[in-house]
Amino acid sequence: MITTIIATKFVKWDVPELDALKGSKVYQLKEKINAEEKLSREEKNWIVENVNHNSYFKNAIPLRGYRFDFSEILKTYIVKQYGSYQEYNAVDKTSLRAMIYGRIDKIIEVK
Repeated sequence: MITTIIATKFVKWDVPELDALKGSKVYQLKEKINAEEKLSREEKNWIVENVNHNSYFKNAIPLRGYRFDFSEILKTYIVKQYGSYQEYNAVDKTSLRAMIYGRIDKIIEVK
């Protein structure tokens, strides 16, 4: 069996043990992904919302000093909206559309 990392510590100060976060949504979603279980639409939308609305990482969600990396399921998209372009990371276009407010002119997946 391959051991997969749930999260890595990214701060220098003392933080609680990772086991203390087992009840958190991000921990449970990371376990589900590691077990290769299928994610629901709400779970995908939650991941995309939290990855794109944190100021620490582009492909991960921070929680209490730990970095939960979701880069293995995220794709990079360029979105044209209101005449400008913005880069986002998302599981799929549907979850990206759910996160973005307003009219979207074009979504392009970066390979």
